[in-house]
Amino acid sequence: MSIFERLSNQARGAFYGWRMIAVSCAIRVLGGGLHAYGLSVFFLPVTQELGLTRTATSLVFSLARAQGALEGPIAGYCIDRYGPRPVIAIAIALAGIGYLLLAGVHSYAALLIVYMGVISISYQAGFMDATMALANTWFIRKRALAMSIISGSISLGGALLTPLLAYAVHTWGWRMASIGAGVAFLIAGLPLSLLIHRSPESLELLPDGEPPQQLHQSEELGYGQQRATEGEFSLRETLHTPQFWLLAVATSLRVICSSVRHADPSANRLAWRSRLQTPAHGGDDDARQCIDLFSISRPRVLAVVDRGFAIQRFRGFVSRPWATIGDFFGRKNFAKIRGSMSFLYTWGSVLGPVPAGAVYDRTQSYQLLFGILLSISWLTALLYFILFQPKPKPIRLVTAP
Repeated sequence: MSIFERLSNQARGAFYGWRMIAVSCAIRVLGGGLHAYGLSVFFLPVTQELGLTRTATSLVFSLARAQGALEGPIAGYCIDRYGPRPVIAIAIALAGIGYLLLAGVHSYAALLIVYMGVISISYQAGFMDATMALANTWFIRKRALAMSIISGSISLGGALLTPLLAYAVHTWGWRMASIGAGVAFLIAGLPLSLLIHRSPESLELLPDGEPPQQLHQSEELGYGQQRATEGEFSLRETLHTPQFWLLAVATSLRVICSSVRHADPSANRLAWRSRLQTPAHGGDDDARQCIDLFSISRPRVLAVVDRGFAIQRFRGFVSRPWATIGDFFGRKNFAKIRGSMSFLYTWGSVLGPVPAGAVYDRTQSYQLLFGILLSISWLTALLYFILFQPKPKPIRLVTAP
């Protein structure tokens, strides 16, 4: 039997949840490469062609993030109520249509309408929140691993697709590149969304691959005990725990650092930054991304990268913020809890780009911000380090989300 046949047999026998993780990763690769990191590719061409200052362009992207914060609780409710598939499909469709419309933008007002009213209106919900909720629903014991794989796929998209997008901008102009991005979202993204199944219970399975008929046997092996002791907190109960607020503050500080991504929009730097982040996602999506600040395009600070990278990798074994939300508060209300937290932490991305753009406009340098961002990143790591498990709740029957 060839190695390809063995791998094929192993794939067919794998838990179906890993297929959901693979689909989620593919969706995030698209979103990460064409939007999250691709945003920096469009930043300078759009600013120059429309005759804008960097502060004005940064304001558009910051307002879009603020929009995502306001939509967080609503998106969380929709994901928990209707499942991730419709939310993901809507987000992909709007992203595709939005980038097609972006190619026809010729004014600042039109840029505001297209970017905020179409492209970003559901990006956070569909590409970020829904995919992470899917991992939380399909896994308990391997939740951290599943979420780490999904988290790393954003940076993988930056490493694989963003350089291609940058090449398209350089060769054919940003408008043609925008059309290409829109077509890619619609042709590749929408079919992927149709492969999503909201929970293992919908396929008569249990999280982590335990079939229902083996539930009693799995309890003897310890799985049932872990499943039973996983508390199902309501949103109201979660908001009364100190763990929620500690996670929210730490994540907000991390987002302030990572939001200054247009500090160096060159494709090579973006690709290097993406490759740096991808292995760092071995534990979580939060503490690791504050390493963004170490790549503010200053050769003399590259020595700091290794230290910061090592610290963030160590934090991955302890905090794992998104997995921690599931571990602490359960499966049933995960999206609502994450959405409520995003209402708080997303404001960090609003506070980052606009001051950074203003500083650059005045000084042509980001050097003044570097020391502050470096201090914030270390404080963020400390806050993640001191997280502690909430008091277990009484056992409740876990129903299909």
